[in-house]
This record gives sequence, structure tokens and C-alpha cells, in this order.
Amino acid sequence: MGTTERRDLANSGRCDRYLSRWPCIDRVVWLANFLRIGDVLPGSVSHALGSTGNETHKGHERGIAMTRVEKTIDVDVPVRTAYDQWTQFEEFPRFMEGVTEVRQLDDKRLHWRASVAGKEEEWNAEIIEQTPDTRIVWRSTSGAENGGAVHFASLGPEQTRVTVIMAYEPEGIVETAGDKLGFMDRRLTGDLERFKRYIEARGTETGAWRGEIHGDVVESGSSGL
Repeated sequence: MGTTERRDLANSGRCDRYLSRWPCIDRVVWLANFLRIGDVLPGSVSHALGSTGNETHKGHERGIAMTRVEKTIDVDVPVRTAYDQWTQFEEFPRFMEGVTEVRQLDDKRLHWRASVAGKEEEWNAEIIEQTPDTRIVWRSTSGAENGGAVHFASLGPEQTRVTVIMAYEPEGIVETAGDKLGFMDRRLTGDLERFKRYIEARGTETGAWRGEIHGDVVESGSSGL
């Protein structure tokens, strides 16, 4: 089945056995394209976006302007350690600026509370792809449109490259002005630097979830250390 056929099937809202591991939701296909992680989901387009860095494009559903930020950092821990720590979502406030709480509702769903440009915001998110030691992809299900992906690549026995891609909708004049000043760009850079210091100082993860998520399919794995 080629790319065009898979995209048509995904957009039609019908899943067959071939696509049973993936959600048939057009907006999720669009998010994967926008984040340039088209290999995650069926229906990707090969020409998605060209350069890396910060970009603003029209969103899929409401004509909204979505901004994309991508940052990379190398951390001096094994890929499994870096990945396992990232699965401990409730630990995010330790290194993510402005995040006051992440509550894990179940293996797939999260509730976020954070200060964004001086305003308290809350939203729910769902994980749409999670593959151990490789990547985690998520999207919001309430509040402002946002989504993201974190990729892990081993650079050797004791070093890992972590790449985070965020796509978000600036809501209102405060966030839009902040976006123009590179607000989210600086915040994401700082978050990764704090993550690096945090995990390198510990040398080991605080916990782990080794399950997998592919669309609506959740495959349980081991937890803890």
C-alpha cells in the first residue's frame, strides 16, 4: 500500500487490518507531517517542511498559525537512561520552566498545568506514539493546539542525542508577542539544558515505563527500576 492510498484511508476515518495499530484521525496525520515525523503515522507527505528551526505555518483545522520549534542536546548517559527518565512525566517540573504539574491519568493521557507568558494554563494531552529508546509523540486534546515529539539517538555507550520538536498555537496577544521575541525558543533551550544537568548529575533514571503506544493501541511494559 503506497503513501497516497494510506493517506486516503486514514482521512476516510476507516481502519483496516493493515492500519489497526494507528489512529484514523486526519488531524493526527497533519500533526505528524507538521512535526516532520511522517514515518510515525500513515498518510505522511514527503515534502512536509524544508528547513529546521523556528517556523510558522497555517494549522490544519481552523486556519490557525502554528509555530514549530526544534532543539537538540547531547547528554552523557546511555540512551536507555535518557529515554526512561523522559517517561517519568510527573518529574517534568524539575527541569521544565513554567511547568507546575504534570499528572499522569493513565498510560496514554496526561494533564498539564503551567505558566505560559505569565498566565496559568491547564490542558490535557495524549500520547500517540511511544517506542522505547526511540521517541515519544504527543498532542493536546484540550486548550490551545499544541503537540510535540522527543527523539533519542545513541551516540555511544554513554552518550545520547535528545531532539525535541514542539508545535503550538500562540493564543492571544501576550503569547503572540512572546513568540515573536523567541519566548518558546529560549524556554525549550533552557529545558533541555536543565534536563542534561539533571540526568547527568543523577546518572540514573528515577523510574521507567517500557511499554509502547501506537495510536489507540497501548502495549504495557515494565515499570520502575
